[in-house]
Amino acid sequence: MTCMAAAGAATPAVADSVPVGVPLDAVKTTLGVDTPRVATAVPVPAVGAPEAPRFHKGNMLPTPLLPAVPIGTELGSTLVTSPVPNLLGKPETDGEGSVESPATDLLARTPGVVAGGLLTMPDGSNSGVPNLATPELGLTTPELIGAPTALLGLGTPR
Repeated sequence: MTCMAAAGAATPAVADSVPVGVPLDAVKTTLGVDTPRVATAVPVPAVGAPEAPRFHKGNMLPTPLLPAVPIGTELGSTLVTSPVPNLLGKPETDGEGSVESPATDLLARTPGVVAGGLLTMPDGSNSGVPNLATPELGLTTPELIGAPTALLGLGTPR
């Protein structure tokens, strides 16, 4: 039981993301215009151990019946740069605009199911026969924890 509790309390290890470059060279050669450069990363989710069920006095079913599963990943850094012609009204002031999103960790938890049975615990005053109870069914809320940010930049040649 202790091992199950320790496994349920563990959070998943955050996996790295796979870098991906978006090839837009064909657009540049076909249309003859400067194209933006896009570099990003695809997240690789890592599934953690589900939380351990807990039994409470007076309940026949554990809580939660269907446990929440933590999923951790790293949202990789993304960089989009694009040429900005005639930034200050002159061709020699061509610049470059950029939008960058640094890598950030993200943790999500799936919803869990909480259920109450149709029967109570065995009742000694009723010869050990369980009594009927009102059925209960509920969902635990899903969670999404992270703090993604973005940086906007504009540069001119010097």
